Amino acid sequence: MPAPPETVVSRLRAAGCVFAEDEARLLVSAARTPAELSAMVERRAEGLPLEHVLGWAEFCGLRVAVDPGVFVPRRRTEFLVGQALARAPRRSVVLDLCCGSGALGLALAAALHDTQPDGTELHAADIEPAAVRCARRNLGAVGHVYEGDLFDPLPGTLKGRVDVLLANVPYVPTGEVPLLPAEARAHEPQVALDGGADGLEVLRRVAGEAPQWLARGGHLLFETSERQVPLATGILADAGLDAEIARSDELYATVVIGTLAVRTS
Repeated sequence: MPAPPETVVSRLRAAGCVFAEDEARLLVSAARTPAELSAMVERRAEGLPLEHVLGWAEFCGLRVAVDPGVFVPRRRTEFLVGQALARAPRRSVVLDLCCGSGALGLALAAALHDTQPDGTELHAADIEPAAVRCARRNLGAVGHVYEGDLFDPLPGTLKGRVDVLLANVPYVPTGEVPLLPAEARAHEPQVALDGGADGLEVLRRVAGEAPQWLARGGHLLFETSERQVPLATGILADAGLDAEIARSDELYATVVIGTLAVRTS
């Protein structure tokens, strides 16, 4: 990729973009005309997330469409997908809750197809209409996307069948949302960021209903902060799920896995 014009790099640096040269290269490669490039640079300089300016985010090696107003998938969440992949059985039934752009479900389905081409049944849901439209574009014929609050819009035929439940629930306490980067606060939906008083209110709702939807031996996976781990594992225990913690120092990610135990006679 050729070096971007210094004027573009300088404008991004002046706006506080830490990786100005890398972002400039991406913007230059995406723009079809000088006028379009100028407009894109200005939108980024004004604080719009780079992914919203480009219209896509790279996630698990895939280019995932991300529309304005839709939560941007974080690189650290690739660790969650990896943990799910390690636990997914053959012919997995996958549910991506709070799916946003559908990036998690899309990445897991793609990885499962590479390792287990027998077929994956993918379902996703989000309460935000913009996210649902975006997820439907990304998942296309790969999966089914529903609009509604958590499990509410899902077909009852999924109950007791889900092998992998990816729940990218918000976990930022309400009082800490103002401390998030401005581009997240201003351009991503509040419902995707605010996890309630202690950051775990949505998780409580998901964990409380998860056993109805999980297959025996099925897994619920979600991210949380390190300091929330004791509360999060307690929530899983109250829901009848066995808890396991996975950490990635490289990605600064903490994933909690809740498993519905297999009954033994």
